[in-house]
Amino acid sequence: MEDNKKKSSAMSISSLVLGIISIVTALFWYITLPTGILAIVFGAKTGNKVEGKTGKAGLVTGIIGLSIFAFCYIGMIIILILANNF
Repeated sequence: MEDNKKKSSAMSISSLVLGIISIVTALFWYITLPTGILAIVFGAKTGNKVEGKTGKAGLVTGIIGLSIFAFCYIGMIIILILANNF
C-alpha cells in the first residue's frame, strides 16, 4: 500500500514539473511536445488517487503548454502565408 502511494505521489509531482516545463519552453517543439504529452498522461493516471490535486494540476499545465505551442506555431504559419501573398 505504501509503494502505491509513493508511486502515485511521484507520478503526480512529475506530471506537474513536466507541465511547467512544457509551458516555459513552448517555443521549442522538441522539448514541449514530449513534456506536454507526458504531463497529460501522468496527470490522467493519477487523476483520482492520493495526490489528485497535484495530478490534475499537472494535467492542466500540460494542456496549457501544448495549447501555447499550437497557438504559436499556427500563428507563425499564418503570418508566413500572409507575408508571401503580399
